[in-house]
Amino acid sequence: MVGRSNVGKSSLINSLCARHALARTSVQPGKTETINYFAVNDQMYLVDLPGYGYAETSKGKRREWGEFITNYLRERKRLALIVHLIDLRHEPMENDKNASEWLLGLNIPYVIVGMKADKISRGKRAGHIAAIRKGLMLPADITSLIYSSETGEGRDELWHHVRSVLSGQERGKTHTSV
Repeated sequence: MVGRSNVGKSSLINSLCARHALARTSVQPGKTETINYFAVNDQMYLVDLPGYGYAETSKGKRREWGEFITNYLRERKRLALIVHLIDLRHEPMENDKNASEWLLGLNIPYVIVGMKADKISRGKRAGHIAAIRKGLMLPADITSLIYSSETGEGRDELWHHVRSVLSGQERGKTHTSV
């Protein structure tokens, strides 16, 4: 799970696993300071990374997080999918754009998840996700989903996407995100 500080990475993990306090959450940005692994049915791990952007911590600490996140994503051999979370309520910020461009360049399956869908009326969600796709300049083949950790909306769709990526890898398919 990759995204800005406080976008809902830990909340998404809790929601996906139907466990309220599995991953530590806070209203204060920057609470996740390490890479946290959550085993799912002895089949995979969901990985909660520290957020990028604003966090209530020192610049040195944020730089350190950036370095180990970069190393993790570049060097992790069995990384199956990058789930990039963006706040559905806002157009992507400059660091979201930079992260997306960099993540797409890794050639690892990649999905955008527009978080906090419960804060946007149903009729406006498609427009918000379209603005995110446009702001990130996403290729047409990149999947984008919406999600609400509060209501669980989008949970089945995200699990379906994760399973399809994993099953494709098990059959030896090559995945490229560009």
